[in-house]
Amino acid sequence: MRVGKWILASGIILAAVMAGAPALAQQRDFTIDPDYSCVACHTEKRRAFLLGTHSERGIRCHDCHGGVPQAFEQATAHAGADYIGTPGKLETVRLCASCHSDPDQMRRYGLPVGQLAEYRTSRHGHLLLEGGDLNAPTCTDCHDAHTILPPNDARSNVYPTNIAATCEDCHEDAALMGGYGLDTGQIETHRASAHGVALYVENNFAAPTCVSCHGSHAALPPAVSQIADVCGQCHVQVRRAFYSGAHGDAALAGTIPGCTACHSNHGTERVAPDQIAATCTECHEADSPAALIGVEIAEQVTRATQDLHSSEEAIHELIRAGRRVADVKLRHQTALTVYLQISQAQHSLDLEVLEDLSRQVGSIATDIRAAEEVAAEHRWEHGLTLIPVWFLALSAIVLAWFKLRALRKEEL
Repeated sequence: MRVGKWILASGIILAAVMAGAPALAQQRDFTIDPDYSCVACHTEKRRAFLLGTHSERGIRCHDCHGGVPQAFEQATAHAGADYIGTPGKLETVRLCASCHSDPDQMRRYGLPVGQLAEYRTSRHGHLLLEGGDLNAPTCTDCHDAHTILPPNDARSNVYPTNIAATCEDCHEDAALMGGYGLDTGQIETHRASAHGVALYVENNFAAPTCVSCHGSHAALPPAVSQIADVCGQCHVQVRRAFYSGAHGDAALAGTIPGCTACHSNHGTERVAPDQIAATCTECHEADSPAALIGVEIAEQVTRATQDLHSSEEAIHELIRAGRRVADVKLRHQTALTVYLQISQAQHSLDLEVLEDLSRQVGSIATDIRAAEEVAAEHRWEHGLTLIPVWFLALSAIVLAWFKLRALRKEEL
């Protein structure tokens, strides 16, 4: 038996053992053709490849690497005009695009075909394709080379909760980012933000990841005049209110960075009611008309917030008193809906709208508190009616005690 045949046989045995392991019990089948020599040596690549989605699509080693898979000697197998071996970053882009930019091939899987065009417009694409900068990521840096999984697979590098970890491989490398004048720390900042808490703590997959704002293949930070529109893809009503006010015009003109003027970018936070006025003075003079509008907005939002909390406390008191609360809970839900409208409308800077919404919340809260006060009065009145009952009961006990004492004396 030639050496190549012996290597192939050994590879088949090893691959069979690996395929029989419990961890691989659910892996896709990759039939080993006795004439297919790649897996004889590259058994570890076979294991990784079987985990990925390409293995069930009929793709094999030579489709990407070239060579002669029917040959049993390395020199012959690693030959041929199409042999690539380990493709470089530029060659990887071409290889992936040869299928993923072909509508005829992607149509059956419902996949888009514009990733290469998007990549060319990205900062990553500019660095690699035009500048030949090999520090820039290519397809396999984000999707892996062999274990390529769809985005809805929780093991995928581009699953929503894994995207940050994929990006931080480069963007948390201080030495690497220093060469481009970029800071690190954005990933941890995002994890601690309102968006990060929603995604990683509350498992809300509607919350944005890195690619939601920067794009995936067309990865670029949004321009100053685009930020409000990017945020508005999720915060639709806020965007509408924002563009109806003075800040919207300033954002379109590029004078202010849209939403991030107040909320920051990676560390996006909710501005607390008692911080609204202070946030306004970061741009406006403290006594200016614009700053005074901020003070009024803060007062309206603070009042509505306090009214909402007081109605919640009143409902808790009603529950402790054993009262039915279905109706007041429904009213409270209405107040909560209006309160959410306040958080949207405040971006319009329209004080009349805010005052009207705040008044609605206050009116509902007043009704709920009144219901709790009436219930408290009933409890007090009920307690007063019990005083004669307790007095009569105590009197009966005392009389019975004297009677019992008198009987005992007679017996003596």
